[in-house]
Amino acid sequence: MPVSVSDEKASETKASEQAQASDKVSALVEVLRNRSYVEIRQRMYDSPPGSPWWTACRAELDLRNGQQFGEAALAMSRTSDKMRASLQHFEQLADTLQQSTKDVADLLRGTQEAGRRLEIAVYVTIGITLVQFFNLIFEIFRKHR
Repeated sequence: MPVSVSDEKASETKASEQAQASDKVSALVEVLRNRSYVEIRQRMYDSPPGSPWWTACRAELDLRNGQQFGEAALAMSRTSDKMRASLQHFEQLADTLQQSTKDVADLLRGTQEAGRRLEIAVYVTIGITLVQFFNLIFEIFRKHR
């Protein structure tokens, strides 16, 4: 089936219109580059869907949202790295605390054992003192008789 001249002109005209619309949208996106979100959204809502202004606003908002998403992902990655480092530091601190607690417990056991030995030594000293005291009393009574 041969292509007619009118079909070729129609497709060329359509392609030309699409190129012009694309150029117009690109130019409008550049105009919107320095505008606020509120202004861009308002212009988008004021324009009918599919219009060059609506398309340009949508493209600019998508671009900004993509940039914000990228920045947020980077910030999350950095925060995750910091949290990982903090977790490792806390694990080291927990290990140190556990070792210190173990050392203190060992010292307390040693102190408890030393306390028991001291208690026995005090009882022995008291016993020896009592024996010597009774021996002294016995010697005093023996000399008086």
